[in-house]
Amino acid sequence: MKIAAVEVQCQPADVVALPRDPAPSSPRQPFLPIALFCLLALLTSAVAEGRRWSVERKEAGAAAQMGMSEKGKITLSPVSRSLIPMPPGVPSAHASALAPVAGDRMLAFWWAGSRESGPDVKIYASRSTGGRWGPARVVASRESLGAALGFGVRRVGNPVAWTGRDGTVHLYVVTTGMGGWAAARIVHLVSVDQGDSFKVKRLLPMSPLFNTSVLVRTTPVALANGGWWLPVYFEIGIKYPMLMSFDRDGDPRWLARIGNRTTTLQPTVLPVSATETHALMRDNSDERKVQHAVSRDGGQSWADMPALNLPNHSSSVAAWRLNKGGFVLLHNPGQGKNARNVLRLSSSTDGVTWHRLFDIANGTVEDEFSYPTLQQVGDELHISYTYRRQAIAHNVYHINYAEAPR
Repeated sequence: MKIAAVEVQCQPADVVALPRDPAPSSPRQPFLPIALFCLLALLTSAVAEGRRWSVERKEAGAAAQMGMSEKGKITLSPVSRSLIPMPPGVPSAHASALAPVAGDRMLAFWWAGSRESGPDVKIYASRSTGGRWGPARVVASRESLGAALGFGVRRVGNPVAWTGRDGTVHLYVVTTGMGGWAAARIVHLVSVDQGDSFKVKRLLPMSPLFNTSVLVRTTPVALANGGWWLPVYFEIGIKYPMLMSFDRDGDPRWLARIGNRTTTLQPTVLPVSATETHALMRDNSDERKVQHAVSRDGGQSWADMPALNLPNHSSSVAAWRLNKGGFVLLHNPGQGKNARNVLRLSSSTDGVTWHRLFDIANGTVEDEFSYPTLQQVGDELHISYTYRRQAIAHNVYHINYAEAPR
């Protein structure tokens, strides 16, 4: 079963192809993990090098095409603004994700509880039908994940969702045992009933260091063969982004490090063509700008680029390639300790030079509007984000594309 968002991305058009999942340059052993030669927090320089692992596979079909207006310029018209219903009596919410499902419906996921890392934090979901969000319901908790995995889970957080071409909803959730987020693992859950229920499929094989210290945050990217890329990041002592590729059945195929920096995390990935892809990252360095890397071989290798001329005081960003051309980016442009009180939407025609469209939310220095997520369904852009750490906001805009000169 195909969903509207996937059908739109894969319709034949004029100019730019969806990224292919490239075959490895040489045969590798299955699931050779990224080489992180370290003992706990005593990391060596070998960690910074990384290594790509893969399994052999055949290229799947010709890349589907995406259309583009001549300049990729857009304007947006507001359609709706709402707060997704919170579970009763739960005061804190953060880190939302969106996933379209069949029937013009949308799923939202987020964590909620008394506070971040609290023992009562659970992963919640809500379904939007006809523009109305249903009640929040629990889809994963410490108890349910611990029972499925066979060992104790101390914390849960950062859900990321993706709907495959067959309608299966894939949910990736960060969990920890002992230690903080730097000791995290990624649990892969699936739903075959459009998000009504989820079952644990696996722990993702990410690292030889007790398979810990890897997290998710941002939305996956569709591939022409029906698979997808999942942006992930390593975080213990140093921080760096990575990209994990999945086939159309939801099985991981390879993992590649994005660039060589050791102070970037939470990558958001923008396909430009079948081979060229850009990654924009949260900055944890003193430079405090959105960091940038480029791959020109279908994600196999990445080169660090100069930072974008956009302030970033260690806050998650979200970017999206529009179906008919052009790019949009959600980011917090502020600086200092209270840098998340403005959430800005910017646009670009090349993924490098960005221009402000407008501010999605703008509050006092005590407010927080952060951790945004983007999804496109037809000519509508859906945005969710953390609203004052008390709820998840959902905004919808109609995309107006600039007409090419005749």
